[in-house]
Amino acid sequence: MVAIITGDIINSERYKVSDWLVGLKTYMSTLGKTPKDWDIYRGDEFQLKVDPSDALKVAIEIKSQIKQFKGLDVRMAIGIGEESYSGEGISESNGPAYQLSGRTFETLKEQKLNLAIATTDKNKDNTLNLVFKLALEFMDNWSVVSAEIVALSLQNPESSQQELADVLKIKQSAISQRLKRAKADLVFEVLNFYDTTINEHKI
Repeated sequence: MVAIITGDIINSERYKVSDWLVGLKTYMSTLGKTPKDWDIYRGDEFQLKVDPSDALKVAIEIKSQIKQFKGLDVRMAIGIGEESYSGEGISESNGPAYQLSGRTFETLKEQKLNLAIATTDKNKDNTLNLVFKLALEFMDNWSVVSAEIVALSLQNPESSQQELADVLKIKQSAISQRLKRAKADLVFEVLNFYDTTINEHKI
């Protein structure tokens, strides 16, 4: 069982590709090797393979990195299922996980949605997609500063506010305000809900 995330960068033409691409490649390199586990193609589209339990955290981390560039956002579809064929590159691999991810990704623009999931369990899909829609109500509106603090929090989940403040060289009270504005506590609640839902029942 694998999770395939298919995505593209929204408004990528506003920046030089190198502006956001370096950070995205650096992050994806921590998850696996290219082109076997991830690839970026056609300039602003990408696909990566991760463990199903990590898929939402990875998607939100990518979103929090991309939204640190004003005006940019990212559309992503998570497909969870079997991988029936593993090629030399992710673009050559195939199976239900890839098909679910690809088909769902194709519907996102029309639905005006930036994140959705498809598994082999429709009830689970309905529940998670409703939660995603509600979360997108605030995640799509993150400012550059909000995206930065969410990215830092996800990368350092055990760090105190003071430790985060030391990294950004700002006061702890400013960290508290930024976390509140970004609704970071809700991000972690959504991640916990996803984790429970994905692992509770067989997909």
